[in-house]
Amino acid sequence: MSQAVGDTTVKGNLEEYARMMRKLINNKDFSDVKFIIGPKQKHIYAHRCILSARCAVFRAMFAEKSNPGEKDIPFVLSDMSPDIFLAMLEFIYTNCVTLSSKIAIDVLATSLEYGIDDLRDLCVEFLAANLTGTNACDLMQAAVTYNQNDLKEKAMVFIENNTPDVLRSKSFQEISEDTLVTILRSSRLMMDEIDLIKAVKDWATVNSVVNGRKVHEIARDAVKQLRLPLLSAEELEVVEEESKKDRFIADGSFAHAWKLHARKQADKENIMYIRRRGTNPREHHKYLSDQNSK
Repeated sequence: MSQAVGDTTVKGNLEEYARMMRKLINNKDFSDVKFIIGPKQKHIYAHRCILSARCAVFRAMFAEKSNPGEKDIPFVLSDMSPDIFLAMLEFIYTNCVTLSSKIAIDVLATSLEYGIDDLRDLCVEFLAANLTGTNACDLMQAAVTYNQNDLKEKAMVFIENNTPDVLRSKSFQEISEDTLVTILRSSRLMMDEIDLIKAVKDWATVNSVVNGRKVHEIARDAVKQLRLPLLSAEELEVVEEESKKDRFIADGSFAHAWKLHARKQADKENIMYIRRRGTNPREHHKYLSDQNSK
């Protein structure tokens, strides 16, 4: 209904409205659609007009079963968790959502699947506000998986500022190689390169067991992000000798590092010569340009 010129919309008590609408969530009274959710087949009741008005995916879903004989057939969502589905319904009915660290990532994924942008934004805001050393890698993984750049940037800043704690967390061992590569590309990590090499090797060792692959195969792209030229000649010798045994780092990867020690001149265009924020000083770092110390 269009407003006449000069008409003003006066808002009532939105909290009270949300409170009253919350009573309709999973309320069998006057519901006209039933969902069977999860492997335990939990029955959840809803209202077509509300769901279709708030979500195009539900509107299309209901349109497919518009014949009178089909309207009583429940919708089976066996891969959905009841808690996640109810959280989505809470937002659809009330424009609010109750989140916890346990369900927020899954609610984010569901919001993307159902095209509910405002719910996605609330999930990202909640996750970014609750970053910890324990969950930072989980959130970074979610950001990479679901292509959420805002969350990725905030998680990256947290990881950069708390690198040792984050890389010691259990969730670090569970990230994908793509996510690990994203982290290792940063020059602002607060960790020395020799410690990063150890952390990546620990990650690869754990994931090689889980995936049944060789250590050097599991981290093939990740090791390319390790800045070997930042190591001293003595450290390089040790790392190279170890890699000859387990092939964790390919032989050719050491060329840039030995080139720096031999020529005493850095390639200013190569990120491998850029010190990270947490890089410990070494004698040969004097050959790095001023730009690399920023």
